Amino acid sequence: MAATETVLRHHFDNLEQQREAGTLGMWVFLMTEVMFFGGLFTAYLIYRQKYGDAFAAASHQLDVNLGAINTVVLIGSSLTMALAVHAAQTGKRPAQVRFLLLTIALGLVFLMIKAFEYKAKFDHGLVPGLPFEDQGPQTYQWQLFFSIYFGMTGMHALHMVIGIGILAVLVRQAWRGRFSPEYYTPVELTGLYWHFVDIVWIFLFPLLYLIGAHVGGGGHG
Repeated sequence: MAATETVLRHHFDNLEQQREAGTLGMWVFLMTEVMFFGGLFTAYLIYRQKYGDAFAAASHQLDVNLGAINTVVLIGSSLTMALAVHAAQTGKRPAQVRFLLLTIALGLVFLMIKAFEYKAKFDHGLVPGLPFEDQGPQTYQWQLFFSIYFGMTGMHALHMVIGIGILAVLVRQAWRGRFSPEYYTPVELTGLYWHFVDIVWIFLFPLLYLIGAHVGGGGHG
């Protein structure tokens, strides 16, 4: 009973009511995120329709192989996150910690690969706002493509960083035995957030990397 009282907030009658309120709050938050990323996707699709050839040519500078690897990494992280939630629900503390740490590790792998991609863009003069590699009459369209690319993938990476920070807090709490079959809401809600971030990438990868279906990667990474 004492353990329940330490996690039950005073304005809730019981843990189930607290869990339902937290879940509703997370879904409302995720809906605002859908609207935010939806605006970015809309802008991208409008300009892709307007400058299709230039966007296709610019996308060939993205490394499809690295993008595909990152897609697999994030799918794997969704699996480990789901397993962490299940471990919390069943009261398996060592498994909670293990799967949360694996999720963090996969998230860091994703960010390291993305940093490698970003560095290649800087090295090859493909960063708008800096001296940009001349692409002749399509220079403006290429700059527009990479502005959207950095905007969308940068915001996604920021969400990953935030998620990893939250996961680190959960690891500490899980190690101390804070979660149990009666109380695992923070792990479950973080799982919803993490899955959403993964889904965003599932849309980003084909839209940004697969214009014109160029197979084999190529580009500058």
